[in-house]
Amino acid sequence: MKWLNTQDAGFEADFQALLDDARETTSRVDAIVSGIIEDVRRRGDAALVELTARLDRWDASDAGALRITSAEIDAATASVPAEQAEALAVAARRIEAFHRAQLPRDLEMTDTEGICTGLRWNAVDAVGLYVPGGKAAYPSSVLMNALPARVAGVARIAMCVPTPDGALNPLVLAAARLAGVTEIWRLGGAQAIAALAWGTRQVQPVDRIVGPGNAYVAEAKRQAFGRVGIDSIAGPSEVVVLADGANDPRHVALDLLAQAEHDEAAQSILITDDAGFGRRVAEAVQLELSSLPRAAIAGASWDQHGAIITVADWSQAVELTNRLAPEHLQIMVDSPRQLLAQIRHAGAAFLGRFCPEALGDYVAGPNHVLPTGRTARFASGLSVFDFLKRTTWVEADAGAMAAIGGAAVTLARAEGLDAHAMSVAARMGGSDKRP
Repeated sequence: MKWLNTQDAGFEADFQALLDDARETTSRVDAIVSGIIEDVRRRGDAALVELTARLDRWDASDAGALRITSAEIDAATASVPAEQAEALAVAARRIEAFHRAQLPRDLEMTDTEGICTGLRWNAVDAVGLYVPGGKAAYPSSVLMNALPARVAGVARIAMCVPTPDGALNPLVLAAARLAGVTEIWRLGGAQAIAALAWGTRQVQPVDRIVGPGNAYVAEAKRQAFGRVGIDSIAGPSEVVVLADGANDPRHVALDLLAQAEHDEAAQSILITDDAGFGRRVAEAVQLELSSLPRAAIAGASWDQHGAIITVADWSQAVELTNRLAPEHLQIMVDSPRQLLAQIRHAGAAFLGRFCPEALGDYVAGPNHVLPTGRTARFASGLSVFDFLKRTTWVEADAGAMAAIGGAAVTLARAEGLDAHAMSVAARMGGSDKRP
């Protein structure tokens, strides 16, 4: 874990090193992923069966068996404890409500020249949803990815989830049913992305792929982009916590560890104006690690990528936060909205001493699929807009054409595009001959 102080002479170099901490990148697996994608494209279902047996240790009798049946989903859903089922329902209700409020309206306007223009929103036809497996199963990711798609009006939502050793996670399947997922496949890794993007005899291709995964999934999405749309190329999770000395050190320590326990490559950073408080938080982190079930993962993340930064004032904290552009930002001061107003780059913000980021992971309502690796400088979290596309339209009559067509003819001829000019001129009653 790194200790930084803005007053130290070497601070800028140390902070730049923190910014340059690549953690996990996809460059190391691009050739492997390319080979997997080519195998799926060439051999289709046979490749999926073989890769699932080799990588997930589950032998399918044929490719059709890779699809999880309704009976399996029924049995899994029935086995979910009532308390967990109720919690899923609370989360789903809140997530759906927040995303339904985002739905845009179509636009239509007629200008002074008589041209009628408009913009129409339509949902994509089919979406592929990747849900991580392996170190942890995330029913919350199912809700966060599928519900915005359903709210947007997507008709087909195909979910891929790895099932190592054939194990099905009941809560993941229950979340899929609750969120309106229409089909579920026992597929993970790059092969799942390839199947969703290019399709096989069993798995029909989709138009857009969303959902986080490991480096192989991220690289596969990058290689599939253009063939299909993607939400983003997600990296390891991260949080920046702005906290003053009035906070409970244990609360902040737990918030930092909540990110660290995701993955050894995750990053947790505390920025404070109180060096003594920073030391108390560091002590609390070590104390909590002594009993945390995922201590090995969280401890590695904290040791290798964690940081505590002491600033002279909150204006410095704002500047550093904008440079970090974190996926998650917690602002734990007396007037958090005042600081938030100055922060331009963050995937999602959590305000106040009683609003940990973990609340947003599950039940707050806004999406937890967020830009990582400083991409919040130019990207946003998942929303209904990821499942909608815009179509603009124009309507003109003879009078409107006469009012603005001349300018179009002039510009077309200036660009040397004679057919463009003649196409407009022919409808204006003027010469449609090549000049």
